[in-house]
Amino acid sequence: MEHDPVLDTFPKLLHNHVKLRPDQDAIREKDLGIWQSWSWAEAAIEIRALACGLASLGLKRGEKMAIIGDNRPRLYWGMTAAQALGAIPVPLYQDAVADEMAYVLDNADVKIALVEDQEQVDKMLEIRERCPQLEHIIFDDTRGLRHYEHEYLHDFEKVQQAGVEYDHAHPDFYARETAAGRGADVSIMLYTSGTTGNPKGVVLSNDNVIVTARNGIIREGLTSSEEVLAYLPMAWVGDNLFSYAQSYVAGFCVSCPEDAATVAHDLREIGPTYYFAPPAVYEKMLTQVMIRMEDAAKIKRNMFHYFMEHARRVGVRILNREPVSFKDSLLYKIGNVLVYGPLKDVLGLRRTRLAYTAGEAIGPEIFDFYRSLGINIKQLYGQTECMVFICVQPDGEVYADTVGTPAIDVEIRIDDNGEIMYRSPGVFHSYYKNPESTASTKTEDGWVHTGDAGYFDEHNGHLKIIDRAKDVGKLTDGTLFAPKYIENKLKFFSFVKEAVLFGDGRDFSTAFINIDLDAVGNWAERRNLAYSGYIDLANLDEVYQLIKECVDKVNQDLSQDSRLGNSQIHRFLILHKELDADDGELTRTRKVRRSYVGDRYDVLVDALYTGLKECHIDTQVTFEDGRTGNLSADVRICDAEVCAVKPLSREAAA
Repeated sequence: MEHDPVLDTFPKLLHNHVKLRPDQDAIREKDLGIWQSWSWAEAAIEIRALACGLASLGLKRGEKMAIIGDNRPRLYWGMTAAQALGAIPVPLYQDAVADEMAYVLDNADVKIALVEDQEQVDKMLEIRERCPQLEHIIFDDTRGLRHYEHEYLHDFEKVQQAGVEYDHAHPDFYARETAAGRGADVSIMLYTSGTTGNPKGVVLSNDNVIVTARNGIIREGLTSSEEVLAYLPMAWVGDNLFSYAQSYVAGFCVSCPEDAATVAHDLREIGPTYYFAPPAVYEKMLTQVMIRMEDAAKIKRNMFHYFMEHARRVGVRILNREPVSFKDSLLYKIGNVLVYGPLKDVLGLRRTRLAYTAGEAIGPEIFDFYRSLGINIKQLYGQTECMVFICVQPDGEVYADTVGTPAIDVEIRIDDNGEIMYRSPGVFHSYYKNPESTASTKTEDGWVHTGDAGYFDEHNGHLKIIDRAKDVGKLTDGTLFAPKYIENKLKFFSFVKEAVLFGDGRDFSTAFINIDLDAVGNWAERRNLAYSGYIDLANLDEVYQLIKECVDKVNQDLSQDSRLGNSQIHRFLILHKELDADDGELTRTRKVRRSYVGDRYDVLVDALYTGLKECHIDTQVTFEDGRTGNLSADVRICDAEVCAVKPLSREAAA
C-alpha cells in the first residue's frame, strides 16, 4: 500500500470511503443498551453539516477547536469537521479538572469547544473568563442543560441545522475547503501528559499522522474488516492512531462503548479483532479472572489450573507456530474448548487477531498468560511526538523484555549517554508556542530525543528500555539505580497497583507501595480479615506481610543481576492513600510524577532513611467534586529481606 498524495487529509480519506464502501459501518455507539451504527456515507453527511455549522460560527483555517468528552461519534465527527475547514482539533482529557483545562485552552488559543455533556459545559463556564478567546461552546448531550441561557452555548443538532442552511447558501464552500487541505498542514494538536511540568502542545501534520497510520497497517496486514473498541481517552495519542487515523486510512469500523462502566460488557459484545490496552488494563482483567476462579467450585478451579499450566508450557509455542507433540497439541485443543475459548469470551478477546500494549512494561507472567491463550498480544514503543510508532514486535519474535524492532521508515540510534533517539515520517512539527523545548527535543536534521535509556539486545536485535534517561542514577556505592525498572517488577504482582522508588545519591533503595484495592480486598475477604476502606486495609499486619513477600521476591530477582543487585529495596511502606491525578501525583495517563510525590511526602521519604518504624502524616486531598479535605494517618515502615548479590563475571567486568 503506497502513500497516495491525493488522500493526504482526513476529509479526503472520508470522501474516498464514501466512494469505495458507502454502506459499510464506519462508527457505532451503544446508547441505552442498543448499538446504533452510521455507514461511511451517513457519517459523511453528519460531518459536512457540522463543518458548515462551525463555519457559520466563524471557525476558520488554522484556528483551534477543543474536543472534550468520552468516546462519542459526534466528537470524532467534530475532529473531521474541523479538519475539513483547515482548523485544528485539540482533544482534552475529559477527567481533567477545570484549572487543567484552562491552561490548555489558553495555551492552544482555542476558539470553539465541542463538549459531551453538562459536566464539561460547567467546566467551560467556570473558566471561560480566563479564556477570552473561547467564543463558542457546543454540547452533544442535552440532559441537564435546558435552562442554561447563554448566547455562546449551542446544541450540537442546532449547529448542524445551521450548517445545512449555510451549505445551501454556499453550495461550493465545503468542497472548496476540503480540497484546499494538504498533507503538510497541521492535522491535530495533542498535549503531553505533563509528567515534569505543564503539558506541551505537540503539533502534528496530516502527513505525520496518515503516513504513520498507513505504515502500521502495512506492517500488521490490517484491513477494512477490523473491529475496534474506542474506550481510551480521545486526548491520548494512541486513541487518535488506533481509533481514528487507522480507521480512516483502512476503512474499518470503530465502536464507542455506552460509558466507562460498561466497557468490559461492550467489549464482549463487539469482540474486537484489533485491540490496544495499557498494561494496567490487562493486569486488571487478569486480576478479575483470578478473583473469580478463587471463588469458583473446586472442580472448576482445578480444571482451570490444570489447563492453564498446560497452556503455559505449550501455548506460546503453538501461537508462534513452533512444533509441539501430538499429545500436547490435542490437549491444548481440549483446553481451548473447556477453558481457553470460554475465558477469551469472558475477556471479549475471542476474535482478537492483534493486540498491543505499551506505555509501561508489562509483567512477563501477564504477557505470557494472554499469549498462552492464543491471543497475539505484542509490545510496542512510541511517543506522542512521533504519532506512537517507534518500535513494534514482529510476529514470531515476541519477547516479554523487549519492545521490538524499528517500525517502517523509522531510524533509531543510541546516543553516547545511552539515550534512545529516532527519526521517522511521524516526527512532530513542533511544540506549540515553545521553540525552546522544540529545539532541545528535535535536532535540525530531524532526530528526536526520547528521554529514555536503552540498548539493542545483541542476540535478537530488539530494543530494550531500561528507564527514563534522567531518572537513571546511582547509589553512593556507584551501583546503577533504575527506579522504573524496579517499580515495574513490583507492579508485576497483582497486589501492587503503583510503586515509587527512591535511592539516587543514597546508600540504599526504598519504596512507596500502593496496594490494588480489588485484588488485596478480595484476598483479605477470603481470609475473613475485616477492614473499612483503603487506609484500614493498607495498615493490616497480614497485608504488610503479603507485600513484603512481593518485595522480597523482587529483591531475590535483582540479586541475580550483578549490575543492579545492590539496588535491592531495603525498606518500604504502604502509602496511606491511592496516588491520584487530581492531587497531582499522577498524570492523566496515570504515569507517576516521582519527583512531585517525593516532595509531597518528603517526611515519609526521610522516615524510610532514618530508621523510624512509623511516621505520622497529614495530607490534603481533592475529592471528585473538586472539594478538598485533610487525611491523617500513621504510616508503618517495614524492612525487606536483602539477598547476596551474584558476583560480576570477568567478561562483564572487563
